[in-house]
Amino acid sequence: MSIRFSSQNRNFELCEVEKTKKWLSEVIFRRGKKVGNVSYLFCDDEYMIEVNRQYLNHDTYTDIITFDYVVADFISGDIFISIDRVGENAQQFAVAFEEELRRVIVHGVLHLLGQGDKTDHEAAEMRRQEEEALALWNEMFHEKQMR
Repeated sequence: MSIRFSSQNRNFELCEVEKTKKWLSEVIFRRGKKVGNVSYLFCDDEYMIEVNRQYLNHDTYTDIITFDYVVADFISGDIFISIDRVGENAQQFAVAFEEELRRVIVHGVLHLLGQGDKTDHEAAEMRRQEEEALALWNEMFHEKQMR
């Protein structure tokens, strides 16, 4: 059982891989679940739109696509993230690229944990859970460094 990261784009490599794995594992654990096999693929817009067309019959750009393979309490899935979209979102929302990337990374895990985002109510709850997870990142890795 593991969380893995790979990249279609040779110009991108995830920083803080071990911290990210530990953080996502904690997000999953705190919801009473176990890590199964979660694979992330970071890609560009062109790769992502092809995935969107082929598997979802959507002809639009998106920042994330999550394929859910959850079995019982084991959280598993394939998560595709467009680095191009993350970069544009970070600029649009005036946040650091790394913060927006963490938000999108955990967004995929939250989908695997059963959180939807299709309705306004679901989207608001997704945002709340993202914020909670980002606060957990800060609790796990930043507060300890400041003491």
